[in-house]
Amino acid sequence: MPVTPKANAAPAATSAPERPARRAGLSEQAATAGIEAACRTLHLPTIRDRASDAITAAERGRHTYAALLAELLLAECDARDERRRARRVHEAGFPRPKRLEDFDTDANPHIHPATLAALATGDWVRNGTPVCLLGDSGTGKSHLLIGLGTAAAEAGHRVRYVLASRLVNELAEAENDRELTRVIARYGRVDLLCLDELGYLQLDRRGAELLFQVLTEREERSAIAIATNEPFSGWTKTFTDPRLCAAIVDRLTFNGQIIETGTTSYRLAHTRAHRPEPGAK
Repeated sequence: MPVTPKANAAPAATSAPERPARRAGLSEQAATAGIEAACRTLHLPTIRDRASDAITAAERGRHTYAALLAELLLAECDARDERRRARRVHEAGFPRPKRLEDFDTDANPHIHPATLAALATGDWVRNGTPVCLLGDSGTGKSHLLIGLGTAAAEAGHRVRYVLASRLVNELAEAENDRELTRVIARYGRVDLLCLDELGYLQLDRRGAELLFQVLTEREERSAIAIATNEPFSGWTKTFTDPRLCAAIVDRLTFNGQIIETGTTSYRLAHTRAHRPEPGAK
């Protein structure tokens, strides 16, 4: 007579799933194909590209398996860091590549190499300190601004470069679309805001107020670097409201570093130096 199981009987114990067997004894061709496939699945492009040469070098040098694995993994980490740095620089939106180490301090004696070395450490970005670059056109302000931003981006900071006029236009459009709060918050989240060509164009009161909101969002919390061709005494031509102008200057200079790049245009001097002599062939 068949036995009917009880309704509350415990289910039979199930055995643990078996681990897949190790792929021992793979041929050289199968091992190479396996490495290729696994690296694609795990997104390890550097190991995929270097595995063959590294294995050959390890066999010749009689390296241990651990040494081979460490070499490949460290190479992947280095490549990933490099891609991350490049992505940060790309996301910053710089108009052209410029680096601090390429700045010609001999052509502009106003900029001391020690100043560039101190800025290159990035301490001012971590401390949320403003940096103001003041000087005439062609004296290297934009080069320094982009170089500072590039160094900060490569150090892992979130950086955004923008022309002052373009930022004000973006803020005005956002206000019209009722997205001003979101745009201001987006600029407030970056670690370093690089604001170029401040003072080139006169801003109406509303444009100045919108820019002031961005500066207030970042005050004493996140770093900002600006480049301007106007001394602070001339900023009333850009910000026509005296009180608002004074407030903006205060936001950009409090505990900040002011670097004057001078009045002699490097570009003009370079052009004159390389101009062919009259009648020269």
